[in-house]
Amino acid sequence: MMRVCLVLMSLLSLLSIEAYEVGLTFLDSAVAQGAVCLDGSAPAYHMDKGFGPGIDNWLVFFEGGGWCNNVTNCLARRDTRLGSSKKMLTTETFSGMFHNKPKYNPDFYDWNRIKVRYCDGASFTGDVEAVDPKTNLHFRGARIFRAVIEDLLAKGMKNAKNAMLAGCSAGGLTSILQCDNFRSLLPATTKVKCLSDAGFFINAKTIIGTSHIEGFYADVVRTHGSAKVLSPACTAKMSPGLCFFPQNMVQYIKTPIFLINAAYDSWQVKNILAPGVADRKGTWRECKLDITKCSPAQLNILQGYRQEFLKALTGFGNSPSRGMFINSCYSHCQTGTQETWLRNDSPLLSNTTIAKAVGDWYYERGTFQKIDCPYPCDKTCHNRVFE
Repeated sequence: MMRVCLVLMSLLSLLSIEAYEVGLTFLDSAVAQGAVCLDGSAPAYHMDKGFGPGIDNWLVFFEGGGWCNNVTNCLARRDTRLGSSKKMLTTETFSGMFHNKPKYNPDFYDWNRIKVRYCDGASFTGDVEAVDPKTNLHFRGARIFRAVIEDLLAKGMKNAKNAMLAGCSAGGLTSILQCDNFRSLLPATTKVKCLSDAGFFINAKTIIGTSHIEGFYADVVRTHGSAKVLSPACTAKMSPGLCFFPQNMVQYIKTPIFLINAAYDSWQVKNILAPGVADRKGTWRECKLDITKCSPAQLNILQGYRQEFLKALTGFGNSPSRGMFINSCYSHCQTGTQETWLRNDSPLLSNTTIAKAVGDWYYERGTFQKIDCPYPCDKTCHNRVFE
């Protein structure tokens, strides 16, 4: 019994070294500008201040958490942490890319590291002035984005030497869609780059051939009034809903950008390829929970999805200012946890961790544009298993 306790204690102490808690800052001044969460509450973020040589370097990371595409879904979201700062936990775990120790985060440990909480439901792109008194729903994500950046500028980011806009999942989409906007809000002298972790959502059909995600994104953009925030070069050519897909607008981004994505992204497999509406009998249920449970026929479909994902990446191009780390894992978001960012058992591509690939690209020590061999060849993956 004593030994079990000691093992548990050493595991807990290891976890506490690999991660630590950071408090929540409410941006009350944003409310007057109408920059509010779905329920009208103030936006919020967690900030761990930079120190030493990193004092003028800023990592601004936007949290993910899906989208709400209509009033019904946004109402269901309004009274949760993804729709109200009143429901958010007051502390957040900082690990991986957010860590403040060089051992765990060699290139960004001394930067100002900010994690912005997600409470608007449209990847920080919405801007609808009208508020229906019956629902009290506020679609104001783009205003939150701007208010947060302006607040950080006032807190010292106006003197930034280096700045990176980043995010994971729906926040990773923010860092693609808002990349050039972020650049324009910072001083011309600041070196600015963008990083998207698991934000390259593709316009693929479901297992039964329906365009589920395309319709869903069109509804998101319509409900939240996102069109005016999206790439004008893209919206001049196609409908705004299509410009919510990175594959249709990434070629117009001028700011250097890095993509981290699993080619078999677990969220995309569960929600784009085989959502419940396309799998009424639940034949994909086991496969979606654990890739090792997929049948040969399902694996064949997953290999096709990877091909489609790689095809969607072609517009990204191979300029040295652009980086990519596309691994063949069944995962989603790999920067915010130590085990996938930088550890002795972390995922590798060309024998390189995500932390090193991103650091080399940001500081221009080298270029990094790698695509993994197909599943199951990569033995360094941390494949997600869902309950």
